Amino acid sequence: MYNPGLAAALANTTEYGNRLFVYEVVGLSQNTKNDNLDYPIRNSGSVFITVPYQRMNQEMRRINAMGGRIVSIKPLNADTPLKVTPTRQSQAEVSQPPVSKTQEVKTKSMTETKVQVPVNIYRPNNPYIGKCVENYPLVAEGGSGIVQHLTFDISGGDLQYVEGQSIGIIPPGTDENGKPYKVRLYSIASTRHGDMKDNKTVSLCVRQLEYEHPETKQTVYGVCSTHLCFLKPGDDVAISGPVGKEMLLPDDEDATIIMLATGTGIAPFRAFLWRMFKEQHEDYKFKGLAWLIFGVPFTANILYKDHLEQMVADYPENFRLTNAISREEKNKDGGRMYIQHRVAEHAEELWGMLQNPKTHLYMCGLKGMESGIEEGLSPFAKEQGVEWSDFVKTLKKEHRWHVEVY
Repeated sequence: MYNPGLAAALANTTEYGNRLFVYEVVGLSQNTKNDNLDYPIRNSGSVFITVPYQRMNQEMRRINAMGGRIVSIKPLNADTPLKVTPTRQSQAEVSQPPVSKTQEVKTKSMTETKVQVPVNIYRPNNPYIGKCVENYPLVAEGGSGIVQHLTFDISGGDLQYVEGQSIGIIPPGTDENGKPYKVRLYSIASTRHGDMKDNKTVSLCVRQLEYEHPETKQTVYGVCSTHLCFLKPGDDVAISGPVGKEMLLPDDEDATIIMLATGTGIAPFRAFLWRMFKEQHEDYKFKGLAWLIFGVPFTANILYKDHLEQMVADYPENFRLTNAISREEKNKDGGRMYIQHRVAEHAEELWGMLQNPKTHLYMCGLKGMESGIEEGLSPFAKEQGVEWSDFVKTLKKEHRWHVEVY
């Protein structure tokens, strides 16, 4: 498995550029999987592999796939190896060359809680070119708009990500000024292992943007969303990123995760829920409570509906699903049922949950969600003698308030 710690260390060590490195590897053996290796396995069990800097990541993945473990790495013709320490996944992590105490303190304070979060592996000016492997509709008959689930093959590069991050998509072509289109960000809808659970794909949940031009009154379609919604398997897609550290899922397996979503804002929460309930990994066994409050216009627009309902049936003690269907349901005042009305209905329970330091609140969807949630919860907070804005500041300070709106 690829090690983001190694990538981060070497990416920031530009002096290594064109050099060769020697890996000392143990744990490899002659067998049907690797009996054609082009280097000898010594009696000591060690293998020494010379690797160009540019191929270090790929070689590490290959070694891990063959059951090997890197015990030392050093520049070719150098006597001092880079420091290698084992991680929980028995991977290797290469430390950066020594830095000053000032730099060391600064680095630690900035990264101590998020050192394994990959960021900007691919830049918009040099994107990874993936392949579309699937593209299927998520809106049932009778629903509004076009919403697609897309999966891209990323096996040919070094792109990795974690739940809660986003990737950029660069649509082909040029704008009205003849310049290449700018990158558009989309929340990732798959876990770090991908929908195929092989670490080789990334998925998105995309709605085709459609609106009426205020002057011409003609229907306008979004450039990037239209490009994505009509991709065919085998089509290329230009990907940058990943980006984002605001929406990350906490490592605490006993946490309470409150998720408020509208429309395609469910994307990061699909990743959360698939990691919690559909995947069972030794390094993460969710035992807490996940509660999704999901706002859509019609029942037919409940994205991933069958999967969500199956999770409720399979994990009734750990997963709750509450829908707000605006065009089909009425709130207590007779108006349309929006997500803030569901929040108001459950204000006492939600407020109680938020008093627990293990509770995280997430919002993803249309801009204005924050004001809607304030509308739903602030009256109850006021009854408790608490100013809502002050309470939100506390949640932010404790890193329990996570918002991504567009």
